[in-house]
Amino acid sequence: MDSDKARMAIEQKNILIVYHTQTGNTGQLARAAERGVQAEPGCAVQCLMAADASLDHLLWCHGVLLGTPENFGYMSGMLKDFFDRTYYPAEPYQLNKPYALFISAGNDGSGAAREVARIAKGYPLVPVAEPLICRGEITPQHLAEAEALGQAMAAGLALGIF
Repeated sequence: MDSDKARMAIEQKNILIVYHTQTGNTGQLARAAERGVQAEPGCAVQCLMAADASLDHLLWCHGVLLGTPENFGYMSGMLKDFFDRTYYPAEPYQLNKPYALFISAGNDGSGAAREVARIAKGYPLVPVAEPLICRGEITPQHLAEAEALGQAMAAGLALGIF
């Protein structure tokens, strides 16, 4: 039994969800993604507001899901702050971890997606899915897509795909 527990601890994959929300829309997507991760056996998840996430959280995880509202055609200031606080401290670790992005967009979301991708490349974080861009009010379809994104990230890590 103890060897089973030890094997499980070694095989467990940790996923970090870092997001910012003001209206609650991106928060709904984050919680849906978290449910998706939790549906995959052998995966642990921490879902944190960007202001509360740190380098230690990045070092803990095997993959990261990033969530942001589209603000003025860009990512939220708090997600940018997370990047600003962790970028240089992360440099020596060459993280090379998989990531995926979800965006609550009032417009087309492409500016936020482009800028997150540009910054993530420097860590390096490796994109494993097209950005999930949810335009307008959050719908049940958006929530289902965010949940599927979380589960896909978890399954990909659990299976060793990324």
